[in-house]
Amino acid sequence: MKPGRGNKSKKKYLIWLTVLLLLIVLLAGGYYVFRENQNRTGEKETKEPAEGASDEQQDDNPGNNPAGQEAEKEPELTEEEKLELEIDKILKDMSLEDKVCQLFFVRPEALTGVDTATQAGDMTKEALDSYPVGGVVLFSENIQNEDQLRTMLANLQSYSKYPLFTGVDEEGGPLVARVANSGTIQVPTFPNMQEIGSTLEPEKAYEVGNTIGGYLKQLGFNVDFAPVADVAVNPENQVIGARSFGNDSNLVSQMVVREVEGMQEQNVSAVLKHFPGHGDTIEDSHEQAAISNKTIEELRETEFLPFQAGIQAGADMVMAGHISVPSITGDNTPASLSEQIITGCLRNELGYDGIVITDSMSMGAIVNYYDPAGSAVMVIQAGGDMILMPQDFLAARQAVLDAVNNHTITEERLDESLRRIYRKKLERIEG
Repeated sequence: MKPGRGNKSKKKYLIWLTVLLLLIVLLAGGYYVFRENQNRTGEKETKEPAEGASDEQQDDNPGNNPAGQEAEKEPELTEEEKLELEIDKILKDMSLEDKVCQLFFVRPEALTGVDTATQAGDMTKEALDSYPVGGVVLFSENIQNEDQLRTMLANLQSYSKYPLFTGVDEEGGPLVARVANSGTIQVPTFPNMQEIGSTLEPEKAYEVGNTIGGYLKQLGFNVDFAPVADVAVNPENQVIGARSFGNDSNLVSQMVVREVEGMQEQNVSAVLKHFPGHGDTIEDSHEQAAISNKTIEELRETEFLPFQAGIQAGADMVMAGHISVPSITGDNTPASLSEQIITGCLRNELGYDGIVITDSMSMGAIVNYYDPAGSAVMVIQAGGDMILMPQDFLAARQAVLDAVNNHTITEERLDESLRRIYRKKLERIEG
């Protein structure tokens, strides 16, 4: 072999190898470009309808048009649906013990054990933590002056783990108006509702409700146990009398409607009282059993009318009085404890699905004839929602709790009442 011949062969081999590698690279690049073009073409074909495809064919596939995509979206919840979901969460997180407490509307003294409560401090805070009641009602003796009252109500609300009803009897007039008649707080005053009714001007009743609701809201109240929806048909009646708008059920109805509207415009819950009507009784339920001897037909023609009108006007609450109607119940069971009257008459016949609260359970019409604790259970069984001022709050609470634990009352029944309560609490009470 000649010198250098091997080197020439090696060079030739390297050149061919280089050319071959270049060809491989070019072919690979070309194949990659080809595949990319194919992919783009495929994507375009899936995104764009085939040529000649009809509009109907295009619309059959919701993914091909925005309208179809919108149709698949979840519908917006209504305000009512949002409210119910919020209530669901509240009830889910609430213990059974707390649920039972929420059914009670008590005086501050029932929480702390003091003789007269004029402030809400550490004792109140501890009590509300252990026994988170649904509402607290104040009376004249709890009111010293405006600053004291504002502070007390603000503290009660802030100490409560749940939104708290804060109520007062402020009917207007010289008879029942805890704030206006306090002598220390300057607010507008009114004559008796009988005098307001005698004007035959429902707008006067609106002025009463709107004015009273306005100053109560400013002070920190969110519930007023008014208006009186009783028709004063019995001149011998000593407990209602001039507190009623009059003895004509149609006039009373008109007045009640406007007072409810005026008051609730101020975001204060109105309470129609005293169902099924206390205006025809002679007895005072504060002291003893009060009996109405009217038939259901007579009640429908007279006493029921203002309550029906107030319900249609949107009254947040109706107070079941301690009035016995033997023609309905067959005995002297007070309306506040009667399923026939609360569920049968008020809910089923008059169509009321708001909050039913009792009159004070410390009255003679209850404590003189019934076990004070056991009567609280009877309220819930009858269809009532809130128990006002039991004689012994802790005993009454325990009685209701025991009734749930022994299945006399179901937890679902408690939830029915709590739903009614929280629909109004979430509406009326500022967070």
